[in-house]
Amino acid sequence: MEFFEKQISSSRMFSGRVINVRCDTVELVNGKHVSREVVEHPGGVAIVPLLENGDVLMVRQYRYCVTDELLEIPAGKLEREEDPLECAVRELSEETGCKAGRIVPLGAMYPSPGFSQETLYIYLATDLEVGQSHPDEDEFLSVVRLPFDDIVEKILSGEIKDGKTIVGILKAKVFLGK
Repeated sequence: MEFFEKQISSSRMFSGRVINVRCDTVELVNGKHVSREVVEHPGGVAIVPLLENGDVLMVRQYRYCVTDELLEIPAGKLEREEDPLECAVRELSEETGCKAGRIVPLGAMYPSPGFSQETLYIYLATDLEVGQSHPDEDEFLSVVRLPFDDIVEKILSGEIKDGKTIVGILKAKVFLGK
């Protein structure tokens, strides 16, 4: 059986600075019509900055939506029609102050495909030249240096809950053969 949903109609519910929300009516494979709420998001990047000694640079920041301070890999939103690799270079510099001698794509993921169109591109950054972070004026974060294996342990214990961090670190672990 082939699975699909055909859009019948669409109406804009909200237009914001970062996201838009629309409500679509779709036809299912059995012919029934249902509503789908869709969050339109420009997408983003997440970077695993790996230092020569095996440590990873993480950022600690408060996330209002989950009312918690999280430990995450550096990440950011794509600007309109921005190349994901260029965004990764920019975000790595802004959040950690680093320039990478090598950036390897680790693939893309859909963080919340049940309601959002967002695609997140994940990269591994190595051969780092460390500098001073310069986050956006509305970003408050601190850079934290942790051993790679400690991060994996924090993921497995549930201490790290951020999806992009979990996926990025585990993809990097496989890529690096750790």
